[in-house]
Amino acid sequence: MIAQPARSTDPSRFPDEVDVAIIGGGPAGTSAAALLHKQGWRTVVIESETFPRFVIGESLLARCMDLLDEAGMLEAVKARDYLVKRGALFVRGDERADIDFADQFTKGWTWTWQVPRGDFDVTLANSAVDQGVPLFYNHRVTAMSPGPSPSVTVRTPAGETRTVRARHVIDASGYGRVLPRLLGLDRPSSLVERKSLFAHVRGDRRPVGPLENRIWIVMHPKGAWIWMIPFSDGITSVGFVAEPSFYDHWSGTDEEVFRAALAEDPNTRDRLADMELVFEPKIIRGYSASVSQFWGPGYTLVGNTTEFLDPVFSSGVTLALESANKAAKLTDRQLRGESVDWDAEYTAYMARGVETFRAFVLGWYDGDFPAILFAQRQEPLLRKQITSVLAGYVWDLDNPFVREPERRLKQVARIVRHLGA
Repeated sequence: MIAQPARSTDPSRFPDEVDVAIIGGGPAGTSAAALLHKQGWRTVVIESETFPRFVIGESLLARCMDLLDEAGMLEAVKARDYLVKRGALFVRGDERADIDFADQFTKGWTWTWQVPRGDFDVTLANSAVDQGVPLFYNHRVTAMSPGPSPSVTVRTPAGETRTVRARHVIDASGYGRVLPRLLGLDRPSSLVERKSLFAHVRGDRRPVGPLENRIWIVMHPKGAWIWMIPFSDGITSVGFVAEPSFYDHWSGTDEEVFRAALAEDPNTRDRLADMELVFEPKIIRGYSASVSQFWGPGYTLVGNTTEFLDPVFSSGVTLALESANKAAKLTDRQLRGESVDWDAEYTAYMARGVETFRAFVLGWYDGDFPAILFAQRQEPLLRKQITSVLAGYVWDLDNPFVREPERRLKQVARIVRHLGA
């Protein structure tokens, strides 16, 4: 894969006034901008960093394909020739649970991609620019005045201060969490704090055949889980997620702990026996976050700016694209003079998907979901319904695992444990 440069707008063209100012040039920000630009609104994307930049969240879900297509970005992504992902493989010792997106309850896409996020995010950003969206890198939002006519204060690469007036502001700043910080909206997550240690590696002994494209989610015998995400260029993303005490089993540098922990699981030990690090292992901890509200006077929060749960089911990019899609459509209606009930049409809608994934995350860590996944007796309809959730179709109320996710998971887990007793 040949690296591609980021295309941006001449800084001298930074606007004083727009219809919609979007903070953040990741998948949520650029897809929202593309959708709004398509409707004829003057938009601007303000990104604090330079692309490409490294970020985790490298395995997409099938629902992303619908959203990329609607934003006019699907063909640009196809051209990058990423590794096609057709499902996920859960691994626990000698046990295997294969999730195949082609065998699901909800009608939708049966495949997606494994993506190096630096290249993927540049691809979406370039697509937005090609569609006519002004995008400014190295421009940092330092203040925001909410209200019916909000304004955003920006520091330019030259150190100058600029103000852009807008009719609406969308915060898609992700982990930067610009408006939650500036407006005091941050709230602690209800999830247990966990720490991730991860790297990119070469020399991965990938399985040959239909399972080659799967993300592997490996349950480590000492209490962590491990992701293994293969890319089309031969690099594999490998990372641990665990409570901080898990890493106390080993001493030494981050690389020594990383290698020692991989060696204690037979599946990762065998598959990564010949691995070479592309970069030194990195650490992220305390990544789960929440907010007091998803919207306010003159602004909407989307993507990881609202809430980030946990990486186990690769829900981050899906929720980012879904929230951006919904926010863009509601903003379009509001700018046209229609009345929008942001609580019912946005907060409640997004909460449905977030709460479905939250129930599965909690079920993963309390053992209910692994009990269902690895049960010897599998009911085909139930597995299809679970597969649709893991494919990102978490707004289909015909699916009982969406309609009542926590209750359904606990109910099925009790039955599975009873049958296995």
